[in-house]
Amino acid sequence: MTAPVLDHVATAAAMPARDTEMAVSLWRTAWRQIRRRRLAMTCLGIIVFYAVVAVYAESVYWYYRLRQETPPYKVVHFEDRFAKPTLQHPLGTDSLGRDVLRQVIQGTRIAFEVGIYTSLIAIPIAVIFGALAGFFGRWVDDLITWVYTVFDSVPYLLFILAIAMVVGKGLFGVCLGIGLTTWVGLCRLIRGEYLKHRDRQYVLAAKSLGVGNLSIIFRHILPNVVHLVIISFSLRFPSAILTEVILSYLGVGVQGEPSWGIMISDAKIRLWQGYWYELGGATVAMFFIVLAFNLFGDALRDALDPKLRTAEAKTA
Repeated sequence: MTAPVLDHVATAAAMPARDTEMAVSLWRTAWRQIRRRRLAMTCLGIIVFYAVVAVYAESVYWYYRLRQETPPYKVVHFEDRFAKPTLQHPLGTDSLGRDVLRQVIQGTRIAFEVGIYTSLIAIPIAVIFGALAGFFGRWVDDLITWVYTVFDSVPYLLFILAIAMVVGKGLFGVCLGIGLTTWVGLCRLIRGEYLKHRDRQYVLAAKSLGVGNLSIIFRHILPNVVHLVIISFSLRFPSAILTEVILSYLGVGVQGEPSWGIMISDAKIRLWQGYWYELGGATVAMFFIVLAFNLFGDALRDALDPKLRTAEAKTA
C-alpha cells in the first residue's frame, strides 16, 4: 500500500476522534461564555427552578394517582372559596375553595410537558426533513417542499383542533396536534442552511475522504446549524403554552388538570368581581418562564453560532 493511501486511511480513521474533541471544546467554550453573562445565568437559574417545581409537581401527581386518592390541589372547600392571600393560602383560593398556589405548581408541570413533548415531536421532523431537502436537493427537495407547503397552507389552529378531536381531548391530543403542525418554520430554516453548507470546503473534503452522506448530514453539518434548533426551542416553549391556553379556552385542551390555560380561562370571569389572585398567579408564573427561555436561548445562540464566534475571535 502506497504512502498517499496510508495517509488517506489514517486521516479518515482519525476524523471521529478529532470531531469528538472539537465538539467537547465547542461546548466548553460556549459554557465559559455563558457563565460570564449574569443575565444568562440568572435565566438558567429560573429555568432550573421551574424544572425542579415541575418534577415536584409530577411526583405529587403520580403519588396520588397510584394511591387512587384525590390530590390536594383538587380538594374542594366551599367554605374557603375566594379567600384572600394568607400564610395558609399564599395566593388565595378559587371559586371552589381550592388553593391557587398548588394549582399554579401543577400548571408548571403541564406547561413543561406541553413544551417538551411538542418539541420532541416537531424538532426531529423539522431537522430530518430540512436536512434531507437541503443536502440532496432535486426531487427530494421538491417532495419535502410540497409536503411542508401543504401543512403550512392549513390554519394551524384548525389543524390542531382536528387532530385533538380525532385522538381525543386531553394532554396527548394537544401535544400531538401542536407537534405535527409547528415544524414547518424550522424545517425551512434548516433547509436553507444545508443549501449553503453542502458546497463548502469542509463538506467537499469529507466527501473526498469517502465519508457517507448521512454522516456528513448529521455529524458535520448539523453542529453548524444546531443554534437554530436551540432558538426554535426557546420560541416554541412559550408558543406551545399560548396554544394550550387557546385550546383550553375552546374546551379541547387539557382536561381535569389545573393548567395555566384553564386557570386563566376560569379566572377572567371573576376578574370584574376583584378576585385577581388566580389570574395573577398563572400569568406571573407564565411570564417568568417565557422570558427566561427567550433570554437564555439568545445567550445560547450567541455562544454556539459559528459566525458570531468567528467575529468575536477576529475582534479579540
